[in-house]
Amino acid sequence: MRMPPHLHIAVLEPEIAICHLPPDAEPPRPVPGTVIHSVTVTPEEISVVCEAAHAPAGARVERGWRALWIKGPIDFSLVGVLNSILDPLVKAHVPVFAISTFETDYVLVRGADLRAALTALRIAEHTIEPAPASPD
Repeated sequence: MRMPPHLHIAVLEPEIAICHLPPDAEPPRPVPGTVIHSVTVTPEEISVVCEAAHAPAGARVERGWRALWIKGPIDFSLVGVLNSILDPLVKAHVPVFAISTFETDYVLVRGADLRAALTALRIAEHTIEPAPASPD
């Protein structure tokens, strides 16, 4: 069991939307060149996280989020990776929405809370890096 090191985090540039579709809807396809597009399908709902400009028509949409990319890959043997990010954000009273992929994690915070989130993460000794260049 290994604890995570101080992590490297980048703020992705576009505004992100968290969207809800009914379970019988057609899951939307990713738009080429976007920085994030995550679809989760359950018997109760379809959740989509995508650039706000590409929110699916007919969805209930929560706009105004920013994505913090926890740069990976993150070793599966590490314990407490998300906790090392979420604990400082909880203490700073910053609401979050988290997504994990095979190699990394993304933590979404409201745009209005971005400055407080980054301050809390710096205090926790994580490294905030410049956003990666947009794909062309």
